[in-house]
Formats: sequence, C-alpha cells, structure tokens
Amino acid sequence: MDKRIGFLSFGHWQPIPGSRVRTGRDALVQSVELAVAAEELGIDGAFVRVHHFARQLASPFPLLTAMAMRTSRIELGTGVIDMRYENPLYMAEEAAAADLLSAGRLQLGVSRGSPETALRGSEAFGYVPPADGSDADLARDKTALFLAAISGATVVDADPRMTGGASGRLAVQPQSPGLRDRIWWGSGTRGTAVWTAQQGMNLMSSTLLVEDTGVPFDELQAEQIALYRAAWAEAGWDREPRVSVSRSVMPITTDEDRQYFGAERGSGDQVGILEGVRARFGKSYVGEPDQLAEELAKDAAVRDADSLLLTVPNMLGVEYNARLLETVTRHVAPAIGWVPPGQRTA
Repeated sequence: MDKRIGFLSFGHWQPIPGSRVRTGRDALVQSVELAVAAEELGIDGAFVRVHHFARQLASPFPLLTAMAMRTSRIELGTGVIDMRYENPLYMAEEAAAADLLSAGRLQLGVSRGSPETALRGSEAFGYVPPADGSDADLARDKTALFLAAISGATVVDADPRMTGGASGRLAVQPQSPGLRDRIWWGSGTRGTAVWTAQQGMNLMSSTLLVEDTGVPFDELQAEQIALYRAAWAEAGWDREPRVSVSRSVMPITTDEDRQYFGAERGSGDQVGILEGVRARFGKSYVGEPDQLAEELAKDAAVRDADSLLLTVPNMLGVEYNARLLETVTRHVAPAIGWVPPGQRTA
C-alpha cells in the first residue's frame, strides 16, 4: 500500500499573545482552511482530535462535513473520538451522513479517549459505566453497537401502526457502504492492538504508549504493529488493514521556526506516569529537513505503518502550518517512501 501522510490538529484556541487562533470559530474555520491547503499540497489526510470541556475541537461531524464541502480528494478523519461520550446510534447517523456527503472519504478513529480536564466528564453527558465495568468497557460496548449500526444491523423493533401492519426490526438510516472498513481504534498498548485486529478495525497508534519495556519508542510501537498484523491474519479478515502512527515533525528553515522550536532539538523519548501507569512518549523530530528525513527513515514504526499523521501547532495559524506541511512533503516525506498522489501507480 502506498505510504500516506496526513496532518492531525488538536484544534487549540486561546486568546493569548502570539496565538493566531483566539476563538472557537477561529479553530473551526482554520481547520477547514488547512484541509483545503493540505489537499492542494498533495497531503493525503486531514485529521482532528476530539476533546470535551476544553478549548479544543469537540464535535467532529459538522467540522468534517464542512471540510468535505471544500475539498474533493483528501481523507477526513478523527484521531480520536472518545466513545465514552457518544450515543452510538446517533453517531452512526451522523457518521453515515458525513461520509455520504464526502463521497466516502471519512477515516474515523475512535477509542476510550485520553486523560481530560473534566472529572467523570462522560457522566455529565449522561453515560455512566456499569457498576461492574470500567470506562474502557463502556467505550468498547458503545463501539460494538456503533459498528453494528453502520454495518446495517437492525437495532429496534418496527411499529406495525406506522409500517402498514408489517413487523420486524429496523436499521439506522442512512447507511454509507464501506464506512465500516474505515473505522480505526486508537490503541495505547500491545494488548489493545491485538484486540483491535480481532474486531476488524484499522490501527491508530499515537505519540505515546501506556506501557514501557525499556526499548526505544519506535521499536515498541513497531512491535505493537507486528502483533496487530499477526492477529489480523489469524482472524482471517478479507481485506488489508491500515495502520497509522503520529509524529511531531518540525522542520527548521527560518528564524521563525528557530524561535518556536529550536530549543527542542535533540529531544529523545520520555517516560512518565499517565493515569497511574508507566508510559513511553515518542520524541519530537526537530531540525533541518535533510536531518529529519534521515531520522524518520530510521524510525521503525514509521517504516511499518502505511500512514503517518503529523501533529501540527495549529495555534500558529493556517499559513505557518501550510508552509510546514509543504516543507515536509518536499524535503522529508520522500525519505519514508511517500510520493505525491498524482505520481502513484494505479
């Protein structure tokens, strides 16, 4: 499969000095504008992070639809939707509608979600984990219902009074053929990667893993990918899965770049405690483009994944991030096997 590159925006906004994204409207409008610019550059995907109770992007489907209406080729996705907050059947309706409007370009990453500012935030939305279950169980149960719904499973009894006397069961409408194959699970461990394969979802691995075995981050992530692919093959699915990894890649080509990111040069993996569990965080790639090309080409997980998501500093604005993406596509991405869409073999 051809190597693909997308951007991943967390959609931060803050009315602070230096911010070019000061309001929620700024974050939404600029996300659309960056997707348009990325498509013009040949970038393959425009992905957004979903957070609640924070000055970040929250409700993805209106935004993904707006992106779809302004673009024609680029994939549009999430990395990731926190399923604890979702009504699976309503989400199935929204996802199908957005996918139909985009002509089948959605790539939806879902998961249990990440640490958040809210205490029991999903409970404020009305979703409480079962007494004998966890947040992870809640997210997985909702994901199972969502997957069934977008696959056309019947989920409710028909009312014969409204169906001319006919009984039976009804499916959520509309349906968008092929959407089920474009759902990804955001996995933070090797074990959940295996589970993801067993469920028939694509694998989305981010810039941290909630485990640490002492090996470098990229090697740990490559091991996760290998376990996923083996489990996929064992499950006997009849399509090739997709795998994405995320990286922070900051080319230094101007004094402005140096001002913002020069101090991060040479940073390595970080190990810390996340929700009581030892976690390993991947390093940021910062430096001159030729140096970054050499380093990324040696990244084991980047080599093994078919998609690389570049986390962008969205608060620096569309123009800055479009220039960053252009530098990566021209001077860095070819080293990992990426070629512009127009030059790929059929």
